[in-house]
Amino acid sequence: MIQANETFDGTWPYAPRFCSAAGFQQHYVDEGSGRPVVLLHGQPTWGYIYRRFIGPLSVTHRVIVPDHMGFGKSHTPLDRDYTLSTHVGNLTALIETLDLRDITFVMQDWGGPIGCGYAVRHPERVHSLVQMNTVSGYGTAGRRDLPNPTESSWFRWILEGLPTGRTEAVLSHLGSTILSVMQIVGLERLDRVDPNFIRAYAAPFQTPEECKGAIAFPLDLALGRIRDFVRAGAAGVPALKTKPAILIEGMLDRAILPALALADFKGVWPDRPVIEVPGAGHYIQEDAPEVAIAAIQTFLGTLQS
Repeated sequence: MIQANETFDGTWPYAPRFCSAAGFQQHYVDEGSGRPVVLLHGQPTWGYIYRRFIGPLSVTHRVIVPDHMGFGKSHTPLDRDYTLSTHVGNLTALIETLDLRDITFVMQDWGGPIGCGYAVRHPERVHSLVQMNTVSGYGTAGRRDLPNPTESSWFRWILEGLPTGRTEAVLSHLGSTILSVMQIVGLERLDRVDPNFIRAYAAPFQTPEECKGAIAFPLDLALGRIRDFVRAGAAGVPALKTKPAILIEGMLDRAILPALALADFKGVWPDRPVIEVPGAGHYIQEDAPEVAIAAIQTFLGTLQS
């Protein structure tokens, strides 16, 4: 677990805050004022992936960046189930504690299913959504012409390594394998990787027990464990369709195939803008932060006009 006041040589200068409403110590950042923007990370990262976003966005908005259970500065309770349902419940508890309303979600990777899983159940609190290399889970129902989510090279790697134990061996030692795993998932700009990058992303995963959440995330999808929870939220999709939304897509993604992400987004928001970023991969916050931040600022500006 990362110490609360760790800044990684000043690259993460934000005051730590903690919420225990979900039954564990969940870390989050809360900067700026105005209408809330909640930035949701994915696998196997934490709020640090948004370190370049918080300053610019907090000039005009209140920016909240939670670490999911088992990630970043949040605790990793060993007696909890690390499922999509649990993560949505944890987010719900944090939002209710902070009494957030008119939320704009910025979501990447598992942030999409978590944020949209919340939005379909609580549309009255959600104003708008920004998707980045993720899916809502609601835009491709019944489509037979699209690749299965498990056909990406990342999920093939996950499934092929299960019988041999390779998948768990690698993911249970993320303290030393983090950069290799992020490359498999889709990190393109290795020229931007420095010692703080590696230290910050490796820091939450110093023991196999601390990797519990990172092991569970890909298996939740690969083994079909999220299906019933996603289907249970389908009644909220009509309300989701009415929300302003934008997709910013790194087109070299090796975890969520761009064809699937684009189809999922268009299936829910057929007339909303899509920005394709050719040189970026799955971790667009690292590969093309300038593009993503500018697009989000423009999107937020249109919501105020």
